[in-house]
Amino acid sequence: MTDTPAIHGVCPPRFDAVRDAFARNFTDAPEGLNEQAARFSVCVEGETVIDVWAGRADAAGTTPFGPDTLTPVFSTGKAVMALLIAWAVERGKLAYEEKIADLWPGFGQAGKDKITVGQLLSHQAGLPGFDSPAEPDIWFQPQAVLDRLAAQAPMWPPGEGSGYHPITVGFLANEVFRRADGRSMGRALREDFANPFGLDLWIGLPEAEHGRVAQLKKPSAPPDLGEIDAIKRAAFLDRGSAPGGRGSTDWRMAEIPSANLHGTALALARIMAIFANGGRLDGRQMLSAPVLTQAMRERVWGRDRVVPFDISWGAGLMRNKRLKVLGPNPDAVGHYGWGGSCAFADPAARVSAAYVMTRQSPHLIGDPRALALINALYAGL
Repeated sequence: MTDTPAIHGVCPPRFDAVRDAFARNFTDAPEGLNEQAARFSVCVEGETVIDVWAGRADAAGTTPFGPDTLTPVFSTGKAVMALLIAWAVERGKLAYEEKIADLWPGFGQAGKDKITVGQLLSHQAGLPGFDSPAEPDIWFQPQAVLDRLAAQAPMWPPGEGSGYHPITVGFLANEVFRRADGRSMGRALREDFANPFGLDLWIGLPEAEHGRVAQLKKPSAPPDLGEIDAIKRAAFLDRGSAPGGRGSTDWRMAEIPSANLHGTALALARIMAIFANGGRLDGRQMLSAPVLTQAMRERVWGRDRVVPFDISWGAGLMRNKRLKVLGPNPDAVGHYGWGGSCAFADPAARVSAAYVMTRQSPHLIGDPRALALINALYAGL
């Protein structure tokens, strides 16, 4: 047991259970308080009702974690990636049922000519990793990644079930978005959402902002992937299945929408409010009802080929109907990230929330710390 942390921010008395759960996430940890930090933010009907943080942002325990501290959230950023695609659909730049090869002819090689945007986002394209060895620094060469994936045959028949694409989906979705919109996802996020609405979210973090980034403590054990096969090795375990060979500066500056979004829990909760509140953010209609339906509806469900869960996928969003890790309501959508972060939106309760932390766990989906906070939140609603 560790000392109770100093909890900063806002948490009304009706949500005392949230504050208590937040504190227990620190006091029940084997590490000392100075070796971890976290933040939990909640919006109801688009208004911030909970925003609490505690801990230290650096491994030495000398820098307090504050409201301006940025945290890398890994795959939790896929929820923002899904929103950006929905934004392109809303503006008539893309369609979920559009064949990717119609927009990007080179992608249509090796039996991929009929794969749609919606199938890619719901992890049905059969491209969870490279089908032959690659060096880890290939991920810092976007065109090389795209060329490899465009030439590659799917690892299973596209459209016949999901297989989580940990990193590749970000490169592919970013290229689809770029060809449709003319900008990268990182640029569009800043221009259309972050700057107009004051959201501290970045896909591709400028070096001038790196001093605000919290240091992470890696998990003490690897995640449980179940029985390992060639598909899981390509997605997670091959030497070149994840970026490497470069320092943290290059990693933070790269634009990898599926894996390296940096931001605050409050900014994530606020942007997810679009999915929770009928497409509105701060009173502005960003997504229409038809586009929300297309983004959030079930596109595939069943045992995933890469992660050992029965998952219902929307267009880039995990759906709560099958997983039950995003609160009690089945229509909630969101995403978890490596180490335990998560962001979600519940249109039934008009709630959006996000959890970020520096002490990572091996849980791929449903980190117990996030679940404790989410359960406490709904008890107070």
